[in-house]
Amino acid sequence: MDVMPLLLLVAGSAAIAAAARRTPVPAPLLLVAVALAVSYVPGVPEYTLDPHVVLPLILPPLLHTAATDSSYLDLRAQLRPVAMLSVGYVLFATFVVGWALYVIVPGMPLTAALVFGAVVAPPDAVAATAVARRVGLPSRITTILQGESLLNDATAITAYRVALAAAVGEGVTWAEGIGEFLLAAVGGVLVGLVLMAPIHWLRTHVKEALLQNTLSLLIPFVAYAVAEQLHASGVLAVVVVALYLGHRAWEVDFATRLQEEAVWKMVAFVLESAVFALIGLQLPVVLRGLGEYEGIDAAWYALAVFLVVVASRFVWVYPATFLPRMLSARVREREENPTWKGPFVIAWAGMRGVVSLAIAFSIPLTMHDGEEPFPQRNLILFLTFTTVIGTLVVQGLTLPPLIRVLKFPGRDAQTETLAEANAQAQASRAAERRLDELLTDERNALPAPLADRLRTVLERRRNAVWERLGQANPITGESVDDTYRRLSREMISAEREVFVRLRDGRYIDDEMLRTLLRRLDLEEAAAFREAA
Repeated sequence: MDVMPLLLLVAGSAAIAAAARRTPVPAPLLLVAVALAVSYVPGVPEYTLDPHVVLPLILPPLLHTAATDSSYLDLRAQLRPVAMLSVGYVLFATFVVGWALYVIVPGMPLTAALVFGAVVAPPDAVAATAVARRVGLPSRITTILQGESLLNDATAITAYRVALAAAVGEGVTWAEGIGEFLLAAVGGVLVGLVLMAPIHWLRTHVKEALLQNTLSLLIPFVAYAVAEQLHASGVLAVVVVALYLGHRAWEVDFATRLQEEAVWKMVAFVLESAVFALIGLQLPVVLRGLGEYEGIDAAWYALAVFLVVVASRFVWVYPATFLPRMLSARVREREENPTWKGPFVIAWAGMRGVVSLAIAFSIPLTMHDGEEPFPQRNLILFLTFTTVIGTLVVQGLTLPPLIRVLKFPGRDAQTETLAEANAQAQASRAAERRLDELLTDERNALPAPLADRLRTVLERRRNAVWERLGQANPITGESVDDTYRRLSREMISAEREVFVRLRDGRYIDDEMLRTLLRRLDLEEAAAFREAA
């Protein structure tokens, strides 16, 4: 097996994503643009997107990291709009886009057109969260987009399977299709509910951080594989487990949390970068198989489908936002009154991504009899590709300036800091009471300097948040917070240089140096987190 193309893909995409951080262009868009250009450079390996790799091996960890970073409580509070988008909109888009393709393309069977509708129906989880993080959307809109992107793949994949069975001639009835959809949805949730408690129990009882993080890396693949084996939704199983683990992450020891955060950030960065690069690299593969659909016809179909995809989201989002409020007093009581701006951004943030391409590439070459070719398969691949590229470029590039023009109210940093300070003050008082209780027991006797040190650390943690609200240094412009962090780092750097000099002089060995440096690293991390 030639691993060089894979190494080139990972290294190249990571380098481009890192470079994007120094530009105003979001990393997903720069990755796609560069990959499109690179795909025609002589000597570049051909990367064919394999659905058997993307769906079971790339999608689960991306969903897992997005779900663990999400808030279960926030998602529950926004469950109605999330469900309206992740289920209602995906099914609506499947039928609307499929019907439009059936009308636009002569000779396109309706069943094959519905397969395409299901393929391009779900906005992409990676694209939505990447752009939302970059532009700083209001928390409610971000929660809705994240919740939609976590759950809509399950709806789309199930709708695709039902439409594909009808398209290839397996004789699926409407009742059977609805039954399969419910089985996949309910089954995926049940698998997640069954797995989440035993997995969390393992995480809290395996005491070695290295083993716990190995388990963490396996969790999304196990959840996805178990659900798929039972013909349930692997996507929903992964999301349910990840939301539960994220909600109860505080029960895992600190070493695991520190390692886990670093590991999953790296995994997400590498996979997200590679995924968007793969999208751009598919251009030669897609164009080579286009066949009879070339030139003006292909361009017209692509433009028409793109417009239908974008317009259908607006057609769904606005009624789904305002009609429930008109019809239900309970909704009006529980949810704040939205303006037209929020739904507009949600509708415009419907970028498609790698999941659509992976599903499209999984369309079989032939019908159920194994002889007749699948109708217009190459055209479906081409239109999926142009829809993904079109939404990423057009909507992805215009979303940040659109949000700036609409002038959404920013997060109230002072209010958030006050809330954090009050929470820290309550926790510090509880910790102080607990310390006093423990020190009354002779078994916990400590010399006075060490007991005072515990109280000093606690006081520093309590005051650090309040200091963020203080005045800046008139000379340097630094806050007290920043000055504390800078001085801590300077002191630690001085210690580190001495340790290295002692190692070089053979006064201590490398093993002792690593022990001492790790201690300093933890102190530096603690100082940074207190000031962050």
